[in-house]
Amino acid sequence: MSSESKNADLSYFSSQVVQWFDKYGRKTLPWQHNKTPYRVWVSEIMLQQTQVATVIPYYQRFMERFPEVIDLANAEEDEVLHYWTGLGYYARARNLHKTAKKVCSDYNGIFPETIDEMQELPGVGRSTAGAILSLAGGQAQPILDGNVKRVIARHFAVEGWPGQAKVLQKLWDFSERLTPEENTAKYNQAMMDIGATVCTRSKPQCSLCPVDETCVASENGTQANFPGKKPKKQIPVKSTVMIIPKWEKSLLLYRRPSSGLWGGLYSFYEAEGIEQVEVKAQSLGVAKYELEQLDEFRHTFSHFHLDIRPVLLHLNSAPAMKVQSSSEHWFDLNEPSNLGVAAPTKKLLDKIAKDK
Repeated sequence: MSSESKNADLSYFSSQVVQWFDKYGRKTLPWQHNKTPYRVWVSEIMLQQTQVATVIPYYQRFMERFPEVIDLANAEEDEVLHYWTGLGYYARARNLHKTAKKVCSDYNGIFPETIDEMQELPGVGRSTAGAILSLAGGQAQPILDGNVKRVIARHFAVEGWPGQAKVLQKLWDFSERLTPEENTAKYNQAMMDIGATVCTRSKPQCSLCPVDETCVASENGTQANFPGKKPKKQIPVKSTVMIIPKWEKSLLLYRRPSSGLWGGLYSFYEAEGIEQVEVKAQSLGVAKYELEQLDEFRHTFSHFHLDIRPVLLHLNSAPAMKVQSSSEHWFDLNEPSNLGVAAPTKKLLDKIAKDK
């Protein structure tokens, strides 16, 4: 069979991928044991925007605390965010919590078994729904995560940035046609594995790929061209001053609004500039203090850089205000806490605790 006819025969592609999985696919990941829709769902949400090596320890701790969907549904959001701290993209954690509640209230704790119902769950898109139903339920559902997009785009030379609707639709069309009716779980896992370990963003190991001989990008040496890159925009830089009142071994935190930056997480109060620190301190009931400027650092989001200038306010006397609102909390550096905190907040807490 010529390479052209093999490429036209999509079943050849799928069979090669499944055979590769039997020999080389990853089979020891923690969510591949005792496979249930709940366990696969948690792993799929964590793996969005995050690499496997990073996810594994977070997943293990998360499952130890929330072994079943009812455990997650009954937990407080603060605790869920605490176990997510460091993974970033915290809307994922909030949606995870919302979905757990919905599954328990609307589906008696059992995940729905149709693609449409699955996609109605908060934070579950088409690819995630397909992964859950295929990997845990054995259904013949296609997937299209970042790794799969890269494999398909290179193999069939699908031009353009996948963020464009017409390009994404082409990739979905290929994914639907390639996904086999049988061994779907093996095939989908293999496609994710090939993208993660063989058909990588840089320096792909094409000689190890089961479908290299029919790959257009490999044949033409154009792997770096696929998938197409997102049009570049200059990332803006913003700045803030983080105000850290400190009394003895405690620091004042507040809970941010549920929507927006670091939604629902605990963080430090902020000011636009150092000259506004005194005004903000007075509004917090802090009158006399010694100001210590800590090292400035940068935190990068997907769409902007944030330069953070932390200032530690060493209070000369017990704070006048008494925290009555549930949105404020005096964080004791000597005691562990289950609060969900933003990554820069955790960085500062760790530094101050170390230097105290």
